[in-house]
Amino acid sequence: MMTWTALTTLNNKAQAEALGEALETLTPEPTGVGVFEVEDGSGVWEVGGYFIEAPGAAGLALLAAMNGAKDFVVSEVPETDWVAHVRRELPPVEAGRFVVYGSHDADSLPEGKIPLLIEAAMAFGTGHHGTTLGCLIALDELIDAGFVGQNVADIGCGTAVLAMAAAKVWPQTVLASDIDEVAVEVALANAKANDLDGRITCVEAAGFDHPTLQGAAPFDLIFANILKGPLLMLADDMAGACAQGGHIILSGILNEQADEVQTCYSSAGFALRKRSSIGDWTTLTLTRN
Repeated sequence: MMTWTALTTLNNKAQAEALGEALETLTPEPTGVGVFEVEDGSGVWEVGGYFIEAPGAAGLALLAAMNGAKDFVVSEVPETDWVAHVRRELPPVEAGRFVVYGSHDADSLPEGKIPLLIEAAMAFGTGHHGTTLGCLIALDELIDAGFVGQNVADIGCGTAVLAMAAAKVWPQTVLASDIDEVAVEVALANAKANDLDGRITCVEAAGFDHPTLQGAAPFDLIFANILKGPLLMLADDMAGACAQGGHIILSGILNEQADEVQTCYSSAGFALRKRSSIGDWTTLTLTRN
């Protein structure tokens, strides 16, 4: 099975969000759409979608023109070769003890950092977005505080960069899940590229709705870098899946949404440990009471 990606950039947040919404109405429909700001101070926003049928060039060109974006770059990707065929030459990103990089920078990484190789563009989470970066920094801070993860889950894993970061630090197998089958394949490809083949178990699931996740709970650390709506819906399930005294790291939360998410999780039995913002995005680290 072939999959196609369509990626573009523009310099206006409102237009980027509008383009992301419009992209979801395209025929054939994308199986996933992402809109995020490249967190390098440039003000550039990236909008992308992936498709199981080739997207129409005319429709993409019209959407780009209507929203002030560059022409979409469409790539055809064989199912079996995500990492080799889908590359974005983004600069390395440092997050505490971690550095996220592409293979084009493999020879120029800072010494003493834990490397996380991310090449696949089919799922979002390269480390350049404030949400992913915020989660990595939150993990780094927990490690500095002496926390040692024994049972870790990454819900809505995307590229699985967070799951891989945990697996690089601790010897346990890390569970990951995503609602999209393409993201699951990308996660497993990334794990293999990082010499973590067999150390990341990734399943297709919405939230914790999978026997593998349910059987492994309770977790002492859960990542959920998704969106406000799903986070609110998952609060009770998160409480049930997190061990007492365990931690959760949440992101995908716009700064103006953070109070609502924090209040919801407080009601579900979590106490705030740390709240931080990068650009427009907030990351919450909470502890199960």
